Amino acid sequence: MVPSGILVTGTSFAAFRGLHWGLQTLPAPGPAAKNPWKWWNICVSLLHSLLSGAGALLGLWLYPQMFSDPIHGHPPWTLALVAMSVGYFLADGADLLQNQSIRQAWDLLCHHLVVVSCLSTAVLSRHYVGFSMVSLLLEVNSACLHLRKLLLLSHQASSLAFSMASWATLATLVLFRLVPLGWMSLWLFWQRHHLHPALVVLGGGGLVVVGTVSIILGIRILVSDVLRSRSHQHTAKHKETGGSRTCGGGCEPARPAHRGNSTLILKD
Repeated sequence: MVPSGILVTGTSFAAFRGLHWGLQTLPAPGPAAKNPWKWWNICVSLLHSLLSGAGALLGLWLYPQMFSDPIHGHPPWTLALVAMSVGYFLADGADLLQNQSIRQAWDLLCHHLVVVSCLSTAVLSRHYVGFSMVSLLLEVNSACLHLRKLLLLSHQASSLAFSMASWATLATLVLFRLVPLGWMSLWLFWQRHHLHPALVVLGGGGLVVVGTVSIILGIRILVSDVLRSRSHQHTAKHKETGGSRTCGGGCEPARPAHRGNSTLILKD
């Protein structure tokens, strides 16, 4: 008989791959029509982040014992949530390999490989599910990241919605990404003598990879969306003030701040 965790993982993989395939037959809206695969891929990622992030928040709120005993203390449905996420990351990896070259997607593929390796340990052993649920809190921030990317693809970088999404991304990056990563790192450090060395290496390596990516991502968004935007606004205001003193109405208006897509390469 196939274990329930593996069954859920397989079902999740098939469902997300089917969703990838089905959405690719639809045109992307507006400016995103230039890159429809990217648009629909991020939409699927947003769906997963909403499901897993909300599930992690609900599970940890209803069963706080998963914090005190992240190895054994968990309700059965949380194992299914972790298995669903494993299926998603496998499906997204397959979608990346189908539509991008290894050179284009190597960073995301490495991230997915690390995440699948760590979460699969919980699915196969039925232990460390509470630890995995804490890691799924990162998906709350991922949902904001995906929404921000969709707004960028829609050429809405100067909109109020994008500004709100940027600040929400930075806030949730601290609360739901860096804080959980810090908690997991401390727990793994204090429990290292009671765990198998292979699990310590796997968990520690995964935390280093995801933590490094998270810090780089936060710095990029802070520079791109906040610091650079303020610099452009200050420059534009200075030019406008200076221009009104030295020339007439024929002066060219200041251009709005431009946000490139340099952060689009990181989905998570």
